[in-house]
Amino acid sequence: MKIDITIYRGYMNDKELTVSGHVFKSWAPSQYSIKKGKIKHAWSILKMFTIKPISNREVTLEFNDFSVSTKTMKDGYFNFSVPYNKSLEPGWHKCMVKCANEEFDIITNSEILKPYKGRYGIISDIDDTFLISHSSNIFKKLYVMLTQNIDNRKVFDDVPGHYQALSKAGQTNQKFSNSFFYVSSSEWNLYAFIVAIANKYKLPKAVIKLKKIKTGLGDFFFTGGGSHDHKFEKIKNIISFYPELQYVLLGDDSQKDPYLYERICKVFPKNIKAVYIRQTKDKPKDQVQSVLENIASLDQIQYLYFKDSKEATLHSKQIGIVED
Repeated sequence: MKIDITIYRGYMNDKELTVSGHVFKSWAPSQYSIKKGKIKHAWSILKMFTIKPISNREVTLEFNDFSVSTKTMKDGYFNFSVPYNKSLEPGWHKCMVKCANEEFDIITNSEILKPYKGRYGIISDIDDTFLISHSSNIFKKLYVMLTQNIDNRKVFDDVPGHYQALSKAGQTNQKFSNSFFYVSSSEWNLYAFIVAIANKYKLPKAVIKLKKIKTGLGDFFFTGGGSHDHKFEKIKNIISFYPELQYVLLGDDSQKDPYLYERICKVFPKNIKAVYIRQTKDKPKDQVQSVLENIASLDQIQYLYFKDSKEATLHSKQIGIVED
């Protein structure tokens, strides 16, 4: 039986590392081209959502001279959260996961982030925060996903400049960068597409945390929907993993980001420096404005409800996150 592995970027602190991925029958979602014409592109997207994960399959993580094995969950997902306290230079470090398959091992490579010393961590949503996705209209969102390949998908104007500035914020050595995390309700099926988008627009290299993988066409028609509580848990885990940092949270008002970020600010009132929410309609939403004002009342957390990323960049300079 042919199998395939997808391994996602991991991260570590001075005591622990965490790496995750999936094992599939036949092709992983990343094997389907995202550069083809409309009809072939649509077919590739649909194939990404009709993959077949393999449960209870043994996988082995190898990192430097360290090796550990586990088995996949019911949905083919595996996660290594293991002690690791050996001294490493900050930056991205190569790792690999292998899985035995009949006559030979299947091997997939990825990287683990050991953050540079810095002041900030940046946590950003994806859809309609930096990638134009039309999440509030499921039919338009599906149409864009199926008809616009990687060459046609767009990010909002001036997002790369703002994100790159946040990446260097507070760093005395410009070779270093702040840790970025993209946390979204898009499913793991779209991981390779998101990495390609970030590379195309020169967005900061990030650890990416997505929603439980989907395995059928019926699931595809509800992509990005359902509960968003997983985002709360993932963001909470990141901040708990790096409690020494101040965080900048970026989202939009098309779904639940303002309310999720309000919960995060209530749990970590000393860790959140600023909250940025993109306005996706012509008019701001009164309820979102009220939520942001409540966030600001917690412990001098800064916020901006903005339409254009130029406003967000200027605000980051005004409050001293980004230097002029």
